Amino acid sequence: MSATVHTLGIKPEPSLAPLMQLVADDMNGVNAVILDRMQSKVALIPELAGHLIAGGGKRMRPMLTLASAKLLSYPGTRHHRLAAAVEFIHTATLLHDDVVDGSGMRRGKRTANLIWGNPASVLVGDFLFTRAFELMVEDGSLKVLKILSSASSIIAEGEVEQLTAQRQIDTDEDQYLGIIEAKTAALFAAACRVAPVVAEAGEEVELLLESYGRNLGVAFQLTDDVIDYASDEATMGKGVGDDFREGKMTLPLILAYARGSEEDRTFWRAAVSGERAGDDDLAHAIALMRSTDALADTVETARHYGRRAVDSLASFPPGRAKSAMVEAVEFAIRRAY
Repeated sequence: MSATVHTLGIKPEPSLAPLMQLVADDMNGVNAVILDRMQSKVALIPELAGHLIAGGGKRMRPMLTLASAKLLSYPGTRHHRLAAAVEFIHTATLLHDDVVDGSGMRRGKRTANLIWGNPASVLVGDFLFTRAFELMVEDGSLKVLKILSSASSIIAEGEVEQLTAQRQIDTDEDQYLGIIEAKTAALFAAACRVAPVVAEAGEEVELLLESYGRNLGVAFQLTDDVIDYASDEATMGKGVGDDFREGKMTLPLILAYARGSEEDRTFWRAAVSGERAGDDDLAHAIALMRSTDALADTVETARHYGRRAVDSLASFPPGRAKSAMVEAVEFAIRRAY
């Protein structure tokens, strides 16, 4: 297949494979830390945490910490624990998100809150946050601690702001982009920035990699917004139209509402308030998003942020790490899950 693709000059679909191969050995070290630190004498904690951690996620955030270290030729192992801390922060937010959203499926499996209940999910999420902070403290760098703790605070603020914007039809594009910069992009940015700190690469490099992570994170979330309306449950591993039924104001909906006729806007107001949430309503919503180019323009906005992410890597020398990080951006935009 690859020979045929090469012969025809057709560019293969972007993949996370180069990034995964780049950091494979380091990920073994990270996974060892994760396995060790999710243990507890309270049996429910590793059981519930393991359900999500072993659930087949992309592990993109810790891989970005490792890839950023590779980009800088960092020879040590401090970044293993920090990548594990990043994954614990992410996993804790997922456990809490599923409780807030009342989700029943994630990564093709039943959510932890559905199996063990909301209280257990919230408390195990709290446990993983504490494990993340233990790892940060053990690293010994106040700068690392500041970067990751600040990101944790910003994520929480973004989640609360998204909750207050839920079912609020007047949410605009700028407000929404601010929400996703906080709830999603902040951890991508922090995951990338801690690597140059441990590599002692300097402030300028820190800011470039932080910019790469932040812009990639925004592009990643915007693609998620499109996927919720344009993919399918088997591919996504969670329910199609979850954002629609929950009244989440994501960019495709914001654009479709802004561009719609008065009749369309009447529909959107009813849908966002929860009055129009059936399968036929979802199909109508998708048709309106397509007719107003809301989905296509959200993808284009994701591409804009993707280009900014790639531009942040311009001053780094070419090589395997840079190539994998550039392809990770394209994957984030063109993926279907």
